[in-house]
Amino acid sequence: MSVAAFFHLSRPYSVSEIAELTGAEIRESQPGSDTPVVITGVAPLAAGHKGDLCFFVSPRYVEALATCRATACFIRPRHSHFLPERIIGLLVEDPQRAMAVAAAALFPQAMQPASLFGASGVSPGAVVHPDARLEPGVIVDPGAFIGQGAEIGTGTTIGPQAVIGPNVRIGRNCSIGAQASVIYSLIGDRVIIHPGARLGQDGFGYARGDKGWLKTPQLGRVIVQDDVEIGANTTIDRGATRDTIIGEGTKIDNLVQIGHNVVIGRFCAIVAQTGVAGSCVIGDYAALGGQSAVAGHLTIGEGAAIAAKSGVMRDVPPGARYGGSPARPLRRFLRGEALLDTMAQRDKPDEAL
Repeated sequence: MSVAAFFHLSRPYSVSEIAELTGAEIRESQPGSDTPVVITGVAPLAAGHKGDLCFFVSPRYVEALATCRATACFIRPRHSHFLPERIIGLLVEDPQRAMAVAAAALFPQAMQPASLFGASGVSPGAVVHPDARLEPGVIVDPGAFIGQGAEIGTGTTIGPQAVIGPNVRIGRNCSIGAQASVIYSLIGDRVIIHPGARLGQDGFGYARGDKGWLKTPQLGRVIVQDDVEIGANTTIDRGATRDTIIGEGTKIDNLVQIGHNVVIGRFCAIVAQTGVAGSCVIGDYAALGGQSAVAGHLTIGEGAAIAAKSGVMRDVPPGARYGGSPARPLRRFLRGEALLDTMAQRDKPDEAL
């Protein structure tokens, strides 16, 4: 069986080009080394070979670095003494960020999902309403559906079996993944929506009645600003009386639930399996750890951070770090956990029983 290469190198980069691109200072390898001076791939430390670029961020990986055979490695100046002489050092303060910049230049196709059909234009297998407006350069894969009055900007790709609802607006250079659905939504430029994501469906809105629950009409929209990325199988409900808004540059992981009327600020990070109940407001640059849950009608301040598996049941001040369930200031939560652990060890059960 042949080996599949899913992402192809744009071109070989010299080490000096990589250094210029990332602002790194070069520490040359030992004289007489036959290591090539061009980079043709990226790899983790343990798998690096000639031509590869890697990065080192912590002394915990010093053993892997010692056996690494990569051509060059991003590393902090204070860690450079760990670097074998055979490897060219690229000295930077943030090796992970430098690696991201370099890898994006080496493999630009990996930055945004492309057409899975490998075609251009509208596939004959797609269903596009005659009243939809597609700018030149839009790619629509087989099985996709684009509804009446929808507008899609140039450079955008609509994946196979994706559904774009009537009157939806999608900006330029976006990617809508396979089987995603986007209805009652306005999408900015350079937005990535991964496969299976659902945007614009009814919010969970009901009023209690004499005979059970009375459905409340959901009359708002989902507004996604520029440069947002939304993970696979994430769901974002449209607003009931106001719009659900995802701010510029925010990154949302897979399997996240965003309720109706939620307003998320700019450049936030929301990790997998997080749930945000309706009408919450999340400030700019906030971060929510995996499997965290936010009760409805709360405010999480600008720059706040919520630890994984936390249950937020009251407002969080700007810049605060909260953890636990119910969530509370992180240091208090950690002290409580340490106290419980100490008590548990002190009151060990009788081993004879």
